[in-house]
Amino acid sequence: MAHILVVDDEANIRRVVREYMEFEDYEVTEAENGMEAVNLCRENDYDLIIMDVMMPRLDGYSACKEIRKTKSIPVIMLSARGEEYDKLFGFEIGVDDYVVKPFSPKELMARVKAVLKRNANGENFQNQDKYVFEGLEIDVPGREVYVNGQKASMTPKEYDLLFFLVKNKNIALSRDRILEEVWGYDFFGDDRTVDTHIKMLRNSLGEYRKFIVTLRGMGYKFEAV
Repeated sequence: MAHILVVDDEANIRRVVREYMEFEDYEVTEAENGMEAVNLCRENDYDLIIMDVMMPRLDGYSACKEIRKTKSIPVIMLSARGEEYDKLFGFEIGVDDYVVKPFSPKELMARVKAVLKRNANGENFQNQDKYVFEGLEIDVPGREVYVNGQKASMTPKEYDLLFFLVKNKNIALSRDRILEEVWGYDFFGDDRTVDTHIKMLRNSLGEYRKFIVTLRGMGYKFEAV
């Protein structure tokens, strides 16, 4: 049974989310601000966090970045702001999905199930090998990447994306295929999600960004000997 942390300063939203989560037999813990969420994550492990952006004491983005220092827990962010740059900023700090308020509880449940499924698939993939391409070392079981001996700081989704590309080395991959395999068939995103994360991944790889080749009008390929 998945254990979900629901973080929102509005008690009514926490109540509604809890009701739907418990109906699906998920265990739920509540927090009313980002600081409380950070402290709970230091003491406990959760399978997923549903977190509001605008909260007192510590906002959702700051709380997410703090939690990411020690835990790789999937995060679905809730926000009344739906501008593209808000979503992109969330993805850049490692948010797995983004839901705009007011939202449908049923849609939120669908996203929760999709993220939990993707995370489970990612755990299965971690049992693969280690790879070395010149000064780029990729430790799949340990979920670590080293660039010229220095450990790269990457979001969980960057790791998943890189591992998928490497697993399919020298194979042309469409954006749709990448979305399906890395984010899941039921992901509520589009091609820009892939492009944004490819850009982030290339920045993390430094000079070894050269291995990720853009296939114009199609997608990407990890090209290496």
